[in-house]
Amino acid sequence: MGGAPTIGSIFAERVVVGVGDMAVSNNANVVISTYALGSCVGIVALDSAAKVGGMLHIMLPDSTLTPEKAQRQPAMFADTGLRAFLKGLYGLNANPRRLKIFLAGGANVLSGSDFFKIGERNIIAVKKILQRERLNIMGEDLAGLNNRTLHFKINTGVVDIKLPSETKRFTLV
Repeated sequence: MGGAPTIGSIFAERVVVGVGDMAVSNNANVVISTYALGSCVGIVALDSAAKVGGMLHIMLPDSTLTPEKAQRQPAMFADTGLRAFLKGLYGLNANPRRLKIFLAGGANVLSGSDFFKIGERNIIAVKKILQRERLNIMGEDLAGLNNRTLHFKINTGVVDIKLPSETKRFTLV
């Protein structure tokens, strides 16, 4: 991307979501990013009518093995993280019927030797919870062998998915 910066890019606020973290916002100028999704799953959500969006970076499918860790860092796990993420979105007036979801990650970055199948288990857990909540998954870029970086622009609903060999784009509007 060359050329002069746009007015929007000059005033855009970048929020970085780390592993086991999340961000929600009703500021249309926010760009939310997360880096190096390997076996982790990134969940991007947008209610374009309410201009509310967010991103969650989960690391593990289930908090029951370490409930004390889930209390300190709920976004680390699919079960507690999605609950907190949705609560944050709804707190900013996102409507579940308008919420559009994009999923990325869940890779087998160990190239076939992942005995625990964390990526696969993360994908299954996230989809099961979203299905139970009757939320609409509009798109996904899941599994495979490569890590991914996500950049989500709330004002346009665009999710840029950067892989080692290419960049993909998905729009949630």
